[in-house]
Amino acid sequence: MRILKKMVGTMADPLDLVHLRTLVAIAETGGFRRAADSLHLSQPTVSQHVRLLEKRLKQSLVVKDGRGSRFTAAGERLVLEAKRLLTAQDEVLQRFSVSTPEKITIGSTEHAADGLLPELLGALRSAYPDVWVQFRIDRSTSLAESVSKGALDLAVVLGGNAEPTGAEVGSLNLRWVAAADRDLSQVDSAMPLVAFEEPCGLRRRAIAKLDELGHGVTVSAESGNLDGVLAAARAGLGIALLPFSGPVPSGLREVTSLPSMGDIDVRLVSRRGLDTDVEQAAVDAVSAHFQHPRLVGVA
Repeated sequence: MRILKKMVGTMADPLDLVHLRTLVAIAETGGFRRAADSLHLSQPTVSQHVRLLEKRLKQSLVVKDGRGSRFTAAGERLVLEAKRLLTAQDEVLQRFSVSTPEKITIGSTEHAADGLLPELLGALRSAYPDVWVQFRIDRSTSLAESVSKGALDLAVVLGGNAEPTGAEVGSLNLRWVAAADRDLSQVDSAMPLVAFEEPCGLRRRAIAKLDELGHGVTVSAESGNLDGVLAAARAGLGIALLPFSGPVPSGLREVTSLPSMGDIDVRLVSRRGLDTDVEQAAVDAVSAHFQHPRLVGVA
């Protein structure tokens, strides 16, 4: 960059990168006409770019040589410096340009794979046929943390937090369920609760509501996954508060003696910096799914 500093001195106005690129094109193609063709410019425009550089630097860069032209010593040095400057600019633009990802990693709460994920996979493959889509099934808290760390691009999680994150894409109905043959009228002590392991917003919500109703609560069984909670509830180990978008799973019944807990929102969380087109394609697919729910349950 020494030649640029020497030429520019203390002048405040920067050199025009477009003009420098024209100068480099003249050197690489061998003339003004060929440079104009390669840059899709008119030959007078190419000549003007050179004149503006010469005026800016107060030095001749290209002079006539018979029927053609040649670079002066200053012009040759400037071409070398301009190539370095333009290469640096192109590298910066490449690093900050938004491009189609090679892989998209998506997380979802359990049981969504049976309904939501195939639709989401289809939507993303349709929009990005060359992208490899990878899925991870886990709990909402773990998925949201992975997105915040950049380990996942997208995650479908349950809301219910004090500070909701991501875009709301649907909702699920919360229901109290128990084994089909479980008689809760025979419970004469603390209410047995089957729940997810902590941290779990549904667990805390269930305990708070039962406490509010005057029931003592004992967590009789806990599991880190939905299948474990369902199995414990079917075995008659206690009641569970779970979200559903369809009928209650077989082997369970809805406990209508307890008050309704309303709905819980489903949200799509995206990592910072994700291509907005990818994010919007996922939001559209998930939102469309919840407008026509077919899930058995999500946790």
